[in-house]
Amino acid sequence: MSRLRDVNWTDALSYVVPVLAVLTLGLAWGRVLAPFVVVVVACLLAGAVLSAVHHAEVVAHRVGEPFGSLVLAVAVTVIEVALIVSMMLSAGGETSSLARDTVFAAVMITCNGIVGLSLLVATLRRRVAVFNAVGTGGALATVATLATMCLVLPTFTTTAPGPAFSPPQLAFAAVASLALYVLFVVTQTIRHRQAFLPITTEGEVIAVDEHAEPPSPRMTAGSLSLLLVALVAVVGLAKVESPAIETAVRAVGLPQSVVGVVIALLVLLPETIAAVRAAQRDRVQISLNLGFGSAMASIGLTIPTIAVASIWLGGHLLLGLGPMQIVLLALTVAVATLTVVPGRATLLQAGVHLVLFAAFLFLAISP
Repeated sequence: MSRLRDVNWTDALSYVVPVLAVLTLGLAWGRVLAPFVVVVVACLLAGAVLSAVHHAEVVAHRVGEPFGSLVLAVAVTVIEVALIVSMMLSAGGETSSLARDTVFAAVMITCNGIVGLSLLVATLRRRVAVFNAVGTGGALATVATLATMCLVLPTFTTTAPGPAFSPPQLAFAAVASLALYVLFVVTQTIRHRQAFLPITTEGEVIAVDEHAEPPSPRMTAGSLSLLLVALVAVVGLAKVESPAIETAVRAVGLPQSVVGVVIALLVLLPETIAAVRAAQRDRVQISLNLGFGSAMASIGLTIPTIAVASIWLGGHLLLGLGPMQIVLLALTVAVATLTVVPGRATLLQAGVHLVLFAAFLFLAISP
């Protein structure tokens, strides 16, 4: 973790920026912004992202791993789900595929972008990235099952028209998703916690961070509160920025689905930065916990929430992916399996994941 004793201007800003960002969010919400204000909001968005990472590291250092990774992943996902539901309730049928597009983007960003970037940083530093294949393999298996059940099967079911579940099928998928996610959390934090802790090149578990003493309970509580404030600001300001992003996308003639990808990239920035920082400290397991854990939380929490919200939503909820997206998902699962099984990764594996991530971004722009 960062050296928590060294209080400087950066630490001071991490306390001020989240509050300032939320105040700005309240003033800017629902309004048409001038170009100058858009720039200011973008700067505050970046500051809120950095603040969220800082406070997540404080909380993680206090509670230890893998609880620290879980705190950030769940916090970001809960707020992201709230944003999706609010947008679907306000726009109705126009957002019938919003949940699918957002969840798929989150899976590709986390399993290829975050994982690939973390492995790149780690392998450039130590040549070989080392992690626990047992815990990481379990996480990947859960992600693959959730993604297939919630995003692929609706394309092939026939009870409801289109790539959608019927109400009973959606209810089953929601219960199964939540049950799998809860089971994984229990496994990660209680029954097999050791399998999700960072290890040395000799395979020894690194249980504590030797570089700094844990923060006080008061400091931890303050950072947890400011983490939630910063994450609300990140998601909210990303929503505020979306009209400007939509305008820019239309101006250059790109598909409107690109907007969802950009928003997902902004929302997942805190986890991305936290994962890269962990990789820089030779804590690749923490990076993988963040990557796969975020993908799992995105599906395991979004689908049950959307299933409940669908009671008030009109029209079909489109969850099934198209052929191109299914191919990308299948290739991601196959590549991630080959990366995880040995428990060691090189620069080649990092490059493969990053190329897959680049392919996802390119095909989102030019489907």
